[in-house]
Amino acid sequence: MSGSTTEYGILVGVDGSAQADAAVAWAAREAIMRRMRITLMHGVAPVVVGWPVGQLYTEMPEWQRDEAREVIARATKALTQSLGDAEPPDVRTELVYSNLVPALIDASREAWMTVVGSQGMGALGRMLLGSVSSALLHHAHGPVAVVHSDDGGALDPNAAVLVGVDGSPASEAALALAFDEASRRSVELVAMHAWSDVGVFPILGMDWRDRESHGEEVLAERLAGWQEQYPDVHVRRSLVCDKPAHRLLEGTQRAQLVVLGSRGRGGFPGMLLGSVSSTVAHSAKIPVIVVRPS
Repeated sequence: MSGSTTEYGILVGVDGSAQADAAVAWAAREAIMRRMRITLMHGVAPVVVGWPVGQLYTEMPEWQRDEAREVIARATKALTQSLGDAEPPDVRTELVYSNLVPALIDASREAWMTVVGSQGMGALGRMLLGSVSSALLHHAHGPVAVVHSDDGGALDPNAAVLVGVDGSPASEAALALAFDEASRRSVELVAMHAWSDVGVFPILGMDWRDRESHGEEVLAERLAGWQEQYPDVHVRRSLVCDKPAHRLLEGTQRAQLVVLGSRGRGGFPGMLLGSVSSTVAHSAKIPVIVVRPS
């Protein structure tokens, strides 16, 4: 994918939590790899006063502004510390007097990627970032990366990139990004296709060998063009008969990143990749990128 920048570049939602710090650290490395700007955004929910009933402060009170500045300062420090001696990317900070969820969704229109922590309480105990990541997975524009605090800086830089393939337009977009990520990292790409979401037990009237053959065709067809475009990326195909979320989570144990489409029909009718991507994003211990329509 193109390395061209947008207004926000790589946009990161911060709330003063350890999860947000991990998201900032991961996004900073991504920004350097892509030579993009990184924007740290913190939202402050408007204060409602009792009289007149439902009246909002039109301007941010100074005490909220001071606390918000502390959150931004912590995020900036986390970014700097995560890079060590590496040259930092262009960093921009933005403080919005609004709930973080709608602010990030709106700003995601002008971001190449939006990055958030998986969950966590902010410094003031008012924002559960898990709700933010869930909202972005459903409503953001463009790719959304969910990062866990477990990630820290301990991810194996030689581990593979894992991508889920189900033959849908959504997974095609995921393949495009996954090949690009693997190429930039100089690592192997594992392309996984789960051709059944009902486990390994046979279904009446279903020939699992036919499904397996179909899965092989899906992988071969979807990978061919991208392998020509990225000859430097070694691809390992993984065809499994199991619930996709279960096998993808299992695969994350040997990967540094997993890339999924936001929704799409899988190898067996009834598999909605949207539910799979959401499950993996919230349960994996490595960063997960869900590719949403721009």
